[in-house]
Amino acid sequence: MSLTPQIRRYVLNFIAKRSGYGCLHANLFTTAQDFIISNEVLTVLETVNPMEDALEKIAPFISSEIVRDVLQEQRRPELGFRFFIWTTRRRSFCSRDSRNLVMDMLVKDDGFDTYWKILEELKNSNIQIQSPTFTVLIEAYAKSGLAEKAVESFGRMKDFDCKPDVNTYNSILHVTVQKEVFLLALAVYNQMLKLNYNPNRSTFVILIHGFCKNGKHSDALIMFDEMTQKGIPPDTKIYTIILSSMCKAERTDDVHRLLNTMMASGCYLDSITYNVVLDGFCKLGQIDEAFALLQLFEKEGYVLGLKGYSSLIDGLFKANRYDEVPVWRKKMFKAGVEPDVVLYTILIRGFCRVDMVDHALNLLNDMTQRGLSPDTYCYNALIKAFCDKGLLDKARSLQLEISKNDCFPTSCTYTILICGMCRNGLLDEARQIFNQMENLGCSPSIITFNALIDGLCKAGQLEEACHLFYKMEIAKNPSLFLRLSQGSERVMDTASLQVMVERLCESGLILKAYKLLMQLADSGVVPDITTYNILINGFCKAKNIDGAYNLFKDLQIKGHSPDAVTYGTLIHGLYRVDREDDAFRVFDQMVKNGCTPSSAVYKSLMTWLCRKRKLSEAFSLWLKYLRGLPSREDETLKLAEEHFEKGKLEEAVRCLLEMNLKLKNLDIALYTIWLIGLCQARKSDEALKIFHVLKEQQVDVTPPSCVMLINGLTKDGNLEMAVDIFLYTLEKRFMLRPRICNQLLRSLLSQDKRETVIELINRMGSAGYDLDEYLHR
Repeated sequence: MSLTPQIRRYVLNFIAKRSGYGCLHANLFTTAQDFIISNEVLTVLETVNPMEDALEKIAPFISSEIVRDVLQEQRRPELGFRFFIWTTRRRSFCSRDSRNLVMDMLVKDDGFDTYWKILEELKNSNIQIQSPTFTVLIEAYAKSGLAEKAVESFGRMKDFDCKPDVNTYNSILHVTVQKEVFLLALAVYNQMLKLNYNPNRSTFVILIHGFCKNGKHSDALIMFDEMTQKGIPPDTKIYTIILSSMCKAERTDDVHRLLNTMMASGCYLDSITYNVVLDGFCKLGQIDEAFALLQLFEKEGYVLGLKGYSSLIDGLFKANRYDEVPVWRKKMFKAGVEPDVVLYTILIRGFCRVDMVDHALNLLNDMTQRGLSPDTYCYNALIKAFCDKGLLDKARSLQLEISKNDCFPTSCTYTILICGMCRNGLLDEARQIFNQMENLGCSPSIITFNALIDGLCKAGQLEEACHLFYKMEIAKNPSLFLRLSQGSERVMDTASLQVMVERLCESGLILKAYKLLMQLADSGVVPDITTYNILINGFCKAKNIDGAYNLFKDLQIKGHSPDAVTYGTLIHGLYRVDREDDAFRVFDQMVKNGCTPSSAVYKSLMTWLCRKRKLSEAFSLWLKYLRGLPSREDETLKLAEEHFEKGKLEEAVRCLLEMNLKLKNLDIALYTIWLIGLCQARKSDEALKIFHVLKEQQVDVTPPSCVMLINGLTKDGNLEMAVDIFLYTLEKRFMLRPRICNQLLRSLLSQDKRETVIELINRMGSAGYDLDEYLHR
């Protein structure tokens, strides 16, 4: 409403009489009553102590707008803080504007100290303190970068007989997720549930976004499912976050499920959602799936923009369909979409991958002509290409060129160079680059350390690799690990650490839990699971299995969880020193700890079982691997097992092969291991059956399988079939080594089969064999 001139003069005169305790400006208020009530509030703040009872008398006339305006005009922080704390008694007084004003007051001068002083006064006066009082304090500390103080404030709420509400929990969850102390975040969340607080949408957004951002995709999906189970419908933002996470985790089935659920629920897909899904499938190299989704999205109104074109072009490179890239570039230009530095980087990196470095260099010139400045990512792609080709001088030259274009080499640049030097046996140069990094103001990252440690291990310099590893650990607090790994409640892995954090939170010692986790995390560049994997592999190759085993135990004590690579490397290493029982114990531990064995682990175990002629165990392991695949046919697996138990090997293999071909998940390595295993067990006739089944289904039999078959059949005197296998290798253009070729030819000559030998020699010449090289051996 507008004020009449008479009322306006009356109000201004009324305010002027009280100018000693703060003049209110007319433009802050919409009614005369607001002027008067706000003035009365300011009067109470200045003249009544304690103010709470006096404020209660005029509370019915106070609104959230009046609270905001009073906080804006109040010049004495201690009065403003006490007034705000009083307003937290009524939800109708609260607003985001008021909280922001108080946070601004807190971060100025001695705001935090003053606030705590007021809290102590209220506590001593037995005045009840509400949870929003601490929520705003926690958020202000977080805003100031004082995460530990925020956690401490949450922990001190009980000292003031103040119980947190959902918003307070959300504030502390936001702090813990931002600091990446996820064990503490989960502990706080579990405490919420135990105390019967119902998480709201904000709770789940904080946790899901935090988990996704830090690669904890399974935890993110668990939270997403919990949210929907509690009847909280996800919005577009949450769906987009979780879809991005599932793409990064390569869980495409979950992506489709979530997309279908999103569309069925009527949740709107925006351009960000469309781009996230397209980009996810493109990054996985599933370009056909991306194109299918693009058609579906375009029917829904999606228009392909720069982000979409960039994703598709990147996907084409990943799928080795680089010949289609120019077509899509033309479409992009025709649509009026101009490339940016990101797209040029994708193009340069893509053409470098397919060894078209000259074309990539032309693109670098093209972008400068368009007025775009190449960034470090562009240069890094080219530097890597030169390193991969062994052109290290050109790589170093390009590194020096970066600074000329107002860019600076990053730790990634130096890591690429170190990898290139190590790969080409130039360890001294790699060390020199590593040592120069800090002098150039660029600290080595964990990836840089790993690259040099890997190079040293591959060069057989295990001692120096270990020295570099321990250099990384200097930043860690060894006494902390010693303390955690001793006593009745030993912390040996992430699970036991989670239990300890939960107990500390339940005991109200959240600050202690936070400091413990930050001590573990805040150590600069420290060994990660990749570092351990590299060293374990180095020890295994050096046949120092005890050293590898010690590292395996050490990494768990220090809070790391072994991954599929860790287990696989150790299992393979144990087999190399003929410790089969230990290898299977590690395998059982892997399964028990919830780490899904990779196909490489199964292949390693099957290979060694076959070498030991334990074919039944190898076949059982094969079936176990197939049963663990997301796409499988249980009835087919059961039938294959029955065939095998009855001695019908050919039928068993045919069942599995037809299933693999139908589901498009054929892994020829498994059939190769089985075929070679039969040959090693002197069962060439059985191996021959597998060969024929593979050939019948038009699956290429691998050269090693052919070699083992020829060798086995020759030794068994079945030269006719050995010749058939050799002719198969000629048809497939396989080039076998002289030894196996000459073994077959000599065996044929010993059986007076000269015509067959002459025919084979002629066929070998036509297939490109160097007969002088082969026949003189």
